[in-house]
Amino acid sequence: MRRDDRGIPYIEATNDADLYFAQGYVTASDRLWQMDLLRRTVRGELAEIFGNPVLGQDKTHRVFGFAGILDEAVTHVPANLSVATKAYADGVNAFIDSRTDQNLPPEFLLLQYKPRHWTPADSLAVGKLLAEYLSSSWQLDLMRASMANLPKEKREALLPETSPLDVLVVGSDRATSKTASRDVEQTFPASLVPAKQVLAQLNDLIENERRSFERLGLVAATPETIQASNNWVVSGKRTASGKPLLANDPHIPASAPGIWYQTELTAPGIHVAGVTFPGAPGIVLGHNERIAWGATNLGPDVQDLYIEKFDKDNPTRYLTPSGWREAVIRHEQIKVRKGPADPSTDTQTFDVTVTRHGPIVLEKDSTRYALRWPALDPSAFESAGLFDANRARNWQEFTEALSHYGGPTQNLVYVDVDGHIGYYGAGRIPIRKSGDGSVPYDGSTDDGEWTGYIPFDKLPHVYDPPDGIIVTANQRVVGQDYPYFLSHAWAQPYRARRIFTLLSEKPKLTTDDFRRIQADVYSIANVSFARAAAKTLKSLPDATSDEKLRNLISDLEKWDGMLNVDSRIAPIVSQMRSAFRQRILNAALGADLAKNYNWPESDVFIDRIVADQPKDWLPKESATYADLFNA
Repeated sequence: MRRDDRGIPYIEATNDADLYFAQGYVTASDRLWQMDLLRRTVRGELAEIFGNPVLGQDKTHRVFGFAGILDEAVTHVPANLSVATKAYADGVNAFIDSRTDQNLPPEFLLLQYKPRHWTPADSLAVGKLLAEYLSSSWQLDLMRASMANLPKEKREALLPETSPLDVLVVGSDRATSKTASRDVEQTFPASLVPAKQVLAQLNDLIENERRSFERLGLVAATPETIQASNNWVVSGKRTASGKPLLANDPHIPASAPGIWYQTELTAPGIHVAGVTFPGAPGIVLGHNERIAWGATNLGPDVQDLYIEKFDKDNPTRYLTPSGWREAVIRHEQIKVRKGPADPSTDTQTFDVTVTRHGPIVLEKDSTRYALRWPALDPSAFESAGLFDANRARNWQEFTEALSHYGGPTQNLVYVDVDGHIGYYGAGRIPIRKSGDGSVPYDGSTDDGEWTGYIPFDKLPHVYDPPDGIIVTANQRVVGQDYPYFLSHAWAQPYRARRIFTLLSEKPKLTTDDFRRIQADVYSIANVSFARAAAKTLKSLPDATSDEKLRNLISDLEKWDGMLNVDSRIAPIVSQMRSAFRQRILNAALGADLAKNYNWPESDVFIDRIVADQPKDWLPKESATYADLFNA
């Protein structure tokens, strides 16, 4: 093993076992505290070292039951991954055993404990964490349900799914008769609309989740923050070198230490470099001698809620189509540290109720919601697939590797030395018996049962597209002619559109062009807002006589749209848009419901209001949109 001047390790071994042993040892020498924090988070064991303030976060992960899922999953992982996780664990443990109470990493010394040995199951833990971080659609289900009493036209306007700026990767928006079967709108009885108390408890859970992720250096996992990555590939006909180029920027927030770990691995049959997660063997994103790949989050709806009806006289049983059934009660024991200076612990007991659909994740009074989610299935291997891709030599072997991937669905882009480019949306996406899971189901029926997953060969994919460009930035990637339901909620289209525009401006692209695009700070949404605001503000009677207003209009018209750190007008536009948005939402929904409105494409809705300025959306306190812009 050697390190370059940046400290990045290069590991070479004569066999796989030695390679992953060394990777485990070296990674632990750099990131052991982070690795321990990651596995404790997933297993719900933070209170053992941090005490009562993190007990709520532990309870959330005990509800998911990740610890038991991991311990079961590790018993039937693929043979090659089993060898790697075992060797990796041996390497981590060799480093742990080499430490004494005097030379452990400082975090352990401060908290007065020594890390227990690493296990192969611990290496799978980070996959569950990423599945949680990149899948939060069940919270959107409740938000949508809370809007069920709104007029249909208003609800649809607030929940846009498409935009003229969308950059599609697969298919088109020319719907055909073959796609009619997927266009099923799930109805939601008014009697099941969540009460304010349920939404308040949901907000508490989201706050717990935010604190948990921030402790790991991750921004809170909301539909907006998880959808902020980009990748793209262009074919050789669009590059100066004649060779394809790939760029990837997964926007998991910067932190110290970062969630990524960069390394290079070499052994007979493998030479791969890139980034992985501390605790996971192999490379997650990177390249070998033949291919390169990158990923962004696709973000399909893979989490469904079920309102379970429990027996008032026997609260451990719930109603199913075949009658009453006993729920599984899982008894959890959580160790809680007594105090900062006292590492001894008390034990708190905590019961988790599990129905045929999954654990009860939210309950208030007699309303109880169960969660179904592929990550709660021990057969879903987040680590498999990408681990196999490390050795792939062509598109066929790459896609064969991805067919084993069971983690959060990703937009995988691909290039190879033979000049090919490709895209695959890989992961487990459920097919429902009825509806689309966008609002909670009645758990006493079978209406919301999953009949399977979208077959791998039917998942969205493209190979060597004629135009030679593939762009993903968490936007809607499939057209309306795609025959399966993926999601109603997509990221805003601005980043993908901007990338596509910049890539299309030059006939021959270079790596310098790619760097320029990565650093681009142009804001499509804010430019459109600024221009509309300027045009509308001119209608005010004092638009020419008021010097302050006149200068503002001029600034809005001339602004170049760049969110540079030294821009004077950029923060003004941003604040104006934010205030405009909040006033529109408060008027349309009321302050309470507006707090729970968290739609990924909400800015597309605001764009339409700004452009069309419909009178029925104008807040009562503003006589005109000019007044609203000037408020």
